[in-house]
Amino acid sequence: MRFFAGPRLLIVDEVGYLPLPSEAAAALFQVVTQRYLKSSTVLTTNLGVASWGKIFDDPMVAAAMLDRLLHRSVVFNIEGESYRMRSHRARTEALRKAVN
Repeated sequence: MRFFAGPRLLIVDEVGYLPLPSEAAAALFQVVTQRYLKSSTVLTTNLGVASWGKIFDDPMVAAAMLDRLLHRSVVFNIEGESYRMRSHRARTEALRKAVN
């Protein structure tokens, strides 16, 4: 845990991409708690805050983690098409034009 508490900025990407087993959720909670009010943490997810209870399989852990994360945070809600899908569509369209 000390390793994750050290950096001035910790970025955790794709939170909720896969459900976290209770041990992993507890470990992430400990990291967030250790960093709370001391260091900056960035989390990215495609899921809304209301879904976090399902990600962590424990609404209490999710609520406690969100309490710490949202206390002094800025939330960016980015809507729109995935960059990967946009790139895929552009390549597909270019191939279609080349064939025709």
